[in-house]
Parts: sequence; C-alpha cells; structure tokens
Amino acid sequence: MTAVAEDTARAIRPFHVDVPHEALAEMRRRVAATVWPERETVADSSQGVPLATMQELARYWATDYDWRTCEAKLNALPQFITEIDGLDIHFIHVRSRHDDALPLVVNHGWPGSVVEQLKIIDPLVNPTAHGASESDAFHVVIPSMPGYGFSGKPTTPGWGPERMARAWAALMQRLGYIRYAAQGGDWGAFVVDQMGLQAPAGLLAIHTNYPGSVPADVYQRLLAGDPPPSDLSAEERRAYEQLDITFKERVAYAKYMAARPQTLYGIADSPVGLAAWLLDHDDAGGQPAAALVAGLNRAASDTGELTRDDILDNITLFWLTGTGVSASRLYWEYKGGFWDAKGVRMPVAVSVFPGEAYQAPRSWVERAYPQLIHYNRLDRGGHFAAWEQPQLFSEEVRAGFRSLRTPKVPEPRR
Repeated sequence: MTAVAEDTARAIRPFHVDVPHEALAEMRRRVAATVWPERETVADSSQGVPLATMQELARYWATDYDWRTCEAKLNALPQFITEIDGLDIHFIHVRSRHDDALPLVVNHGWPGSVVEQLKIIDPLVNPTAHGASESDAFHVVIPSMPGYGFSGKPTTPGWGPERMARAWAALMQRLGYIRYAAQGGDWGAFVVDQMGLQAPAGLLAIHTNYPGSVPADVYQRLLAGDPPPSDLSAEERRAYEQLDITFKERVAYAKYMAARPQTLYGIADSPVGLAAWLLDHDDAGGQPAAALVAGLNRAASDTGELTRDDILDNITLFWLTGTGVSASRLYWEYKGGFWDAKGVRMPVAVSVFPGEAYQAPRSWVERAYPQLIHYNRLDRGGHFAAWEQPQLFSEEVRAGFRSLRTPKVPEPRR
C-alpha cells in the first residue's frame, strides 16, 4: 500500500444524514401494506410481540412518525466516517469544552445503534449543566458497529467483538487520544471486555453494565441445565435462576441469529417484520422487553425514559440502512460464552441495573474483574440502561471512572 493510499484510508471524513424523501415514502407504503397474521392464542406476550401492539405501532409509524426529527438530532452532532481494517466506520465525536475531559469510547449493542446513546452525550460532555462537576467531563466517541447503522457491512467473516475491540483502539489512536476509557452494554460489553483483554496502549479502564461474571464451574452447570451448586449464596442463587430462565426461555432470537442469520430475509423485506424482531428482546421483565413495551405506550417523557419515537428512531435507522441481516451476523461471528468471566485484568467499573437479564452479584464480579474500581446496584433501569435512564447511567459512568482523573489527560493531537 502506498503512502498516499494509507493516508487516504486513515482520513476522517465528515458525515451528514440525508435520507431521500422517496425512501421514507416507500417505508410508509410498506408499513401500510403489511400482511398481518391472526392474533396470538394467549393473553400475554409468551408467543412473542402481540398483534395489537404491532398494529398500533404500524398505524403510528405510517401516519404520524417523523424520521426528520431524529435526522436533525444526528446532524446536530459532529459525525464522521473513517476506514479501519478495510471497512468504513461511522462515529459520533463530541468534544467537551473542559480541558481535562477524559476521552471515552461508548459501544452500543443489538438491537441498538448510536440512537441508544444520544441522551447521554450532553450529560457526559457538559456535566456542569447536569448537576455534576467540571472534573467529571468526557470527550465522547460513539462508533456504529460494523454492519450497523451508517458503518460499512462486512463482506467476509471475521468482524466479531475481538476485531471490533482492535478497531476501536485504532479509532481512538487516530483521533489522537493517548489515554482513554471504554464503556459498553449488550454487545458493547463484549467489545469492552475484549479491549480489556487486549489492553491496547492508552486504555485506562472499562465500564460495563452487562458484566461477564459467572465463574467457569457455575457457567458449565448453567449450560448443561443442571441445578445450581449447593454452596451459592442467596444472591448468587438468584442470579443463577435468572440466567437459567433467560437461557431457556428468552434468547431464542439470539440462538437463531447465531445459527442462521442469512435466513432472516423477512426483516429485510418488511418494516413491520423488522420491528417485531427488534422488539422481541430479553430483559428481566420477559419478552418482549418490558422497557420497550412501556416506551411504545409513552408519547413523551420529561425524565429521559424511552418513548415511542425513541424506539421508532432506532427501528427506522435499521430499516433505512438495510442492516437487519448484517447486524444479525454478529451473533454468528461470536463463538465465546455470553455471561462467563473472560479474564480481564485491567481496572473495571461495573453497574448493575435491576431490569437486566441478571443482576451480577458482587462476589462474582470481584472474581471476574480482580481490578474492580467501582460496583453499584441501581434501583431503576434495565438492559437498555443508557436509553432508559440516561441521567442515572451518566452518573454511573462518571462515578465509575472518577479514580482515573489524575494525572491530567493530555489534549488530543487534532
């Protein structure tokens, strides 16, 4: 590769969202033309997302929902594209006005996108406007994972969490950040765990709200469907039971994507089919995710909780970028365990939200992350913590990384 080609590949290009009117009109047409199945034979969501829920969502989506509002929010933020390891990576990069701000790369998950993190940007970048100290400020970098949103779609295998971890380290280096932290939930938690294992130069610590903390012997019993070990504490036994239910009843979608992601042609052809697939996600409230269902019935929120438009912003981004199947392939790519300890030895902060698939006990977390610098159990929030409870989530990120604030973080070289 020539020097000119290398410089071109490493270039950071401004990005602007501008969805053609025709694409939005076609989406609404397809929503309105949905061929519906009969209603479920039960009075709950045990068979999946209820017909009435989807029909009401479709009615609103086709008639009242305005994508341009989300588009304007995205375009109000500095967005960029850069090529890393042969693939275009889209990212949001918002710098704080506070000189001592700590650079932070934030990782979304599935069925998410950068839309999940929009509400936490200002609280992290501008903490004094949100009741926190200037010393708690961050420069925030939020990449779209490969195959998601405006990032490129991999055309060959190999883009799992391990490769993404290396890509995010390369991104932070390219931005000139020589000391930084990383945060992730859902698949983002897998990526930051891998960053912790790889320990790239400059990475100070990670924060996760979806910790891999289950001890190896306990995890093997869980996978085998065996009863929990007899020596577990009450808190550990509860976590085991939560994971047992999740593994047996709530992750059918994950098992399917891990086995046959290419078969999901329906979510590339039908907006409503895509929406139902993205809504049927696991958390402690059952399926579909309790926070998402509550959000579908919430037209507005003064506290940052999920609203109907928030959820449709994310679903619509998937539809407009045609990433339903490409995002699903991440499950096929990953061959490791989901909740087991990965062996991270660098400093780690952990936040445990009550609506998560399982509440990681401190005893397990301390074993999984021997350099634990923060552990806290919250009283609100769930699997989509940054989206559901942006204020609480931002407070947790600040608290989790507070011990890293000295010495002073140098200015980036841009």
